[in-house]
Amino acid sequence: MGKGIIFSVALVVLCLGGKGVAGQEQHVVGADRGWDPTSDLVSWSSGRLFRVGDQIWLTYSVAEGLVAEVESKEEYEACDVRNPIKMYTEGLHAIPLESEGMRYFVSSEAQNCKNGLKLHIEVLPKGQGIANKKYSTLSDFEAAAPTTPSAATRFGHSTVLLLTLMFCVIIGLAYSHL
Repeated sequence: MGKGIIFSVALVVLCLGGKGVAGQEQHVVGADRGWDPTSDLVSWSSGRLFRVGDQIWLTYSVAEGLVAEVESKEEYEACDVRNPIKMYTEGLHAIPLESEGMRYFVSSEAQNCKNGLKLHIEVLPKGQGIANKKYSTLSDFEAAAPTTPSAATRFGHSTVLLLTLMFCVIIGLAYSHL
């Protein structure tokens, strides 16, 4: 049941197009799998840009281990969680990216970490790197699409957003009962 709730929250964030307040990106780490030993976090993060003001969402099963944020590349590579900056322990976290620089996250379970359950990101200043960005969210793709009238134009953005949100919640709840 707990994993179904985590999946539902992640699904709602993804269905909102990845955009938060004032254009902030909401990055759900590992997409629908979340922070999980079966996730390919290298592929997930490839081509994504993380900027000051964005948030990353960690969704994970506490039974699989916790998530530690470590300070250095050396600690990250060695999966050394003896002196973490922060230990995430509750299974769902929105982490604001408030300043530029590298951030390192690793699984507290040494074997999971050594098998690739870790993530490093470079947080860029707001607005930097747009020219090299791949489409990382639905909103990015839509922004690059031709500007012909859409359902959002005819029915209003809030109506389309509400219908999308309701659909995502229903699908998430149905999935959690399987």
